[in-house]
Amino acid sequence: MRDIADIIGGGTPSTMKSEYWDGEIDWYAPAEMEGQRYAVGSIRKITDLGLQKSSARLLPAGRTILFTSRAGIGKMAILQHSAATNQGFQSLVLRDGYNPYFVYTMGDQIKEKAEGVASGSTFLEISGKMLGNLEIKAPSLPEQNQLADYFRHLDNLITLHQRKQNKEDYIC
Repeated sequence: MRDIADIIGGGTPSTMKSEYWDGEIDWYAPAEMEGQRYAVGSIRKITDLGLQKSSARLLPAGRTILFTSRAGIGKMAILQHSAATNQGFQSLVLRDGYNPYFVYTMGDQIKEKAEGVASGSTFLEISGKMLGNLEIKAPSLPEQNQLADYFRHLDNLITLHQRKQNKEDYIC
C-alpha cells in the first residue's frame, strides 16, 4: 500500500481547550463514515490552533481516502475538502498515478486484507505501518480512470434507484 499512498493517522485536540474547537477545519470521526462515498463536511470542526496542538494533520482534498482503522475497520470515503481526522483513521493520501475513485472501489479488498492483519484485545485495530505493508495491485492510470468512471456511473445508478425506491416506499 505504501507504493500507492502515504498513510496518515489522525489525532484529537484537547477537549478541555475551547480555543481548539468550533473552528473552520473539518475534523472527522469514524461514525461519520457509515454509508458515505464522499466526505463533504464533518459534524465537529477544529481551529488552526487545535490542529497545530494535536497529532492531527490537514489532509488534502481530492486525493485522500479516509480509512477507519479501528472499531469498524475499513469504512472509507473520498475527501472532498481539506480536513483532519481523529485517531480512529489511517487515511490514504494517494500518490500521483492513482485515481481516488478507483482505489475507493477496492475498499472491500483493502478492508479484508486489513482485518486479516489487525490486532487488539478489546477491539481490532490496524496501524499505519501494517496498512502500509498490505500488498495492493492497480492497473495503469488510464485503465484506473476507465474503471473508476464505470464504477462511479454504476454507483450513481444504484443510488438513483435506491432513492426512487425509498420515495415509493414513503408514498405507500
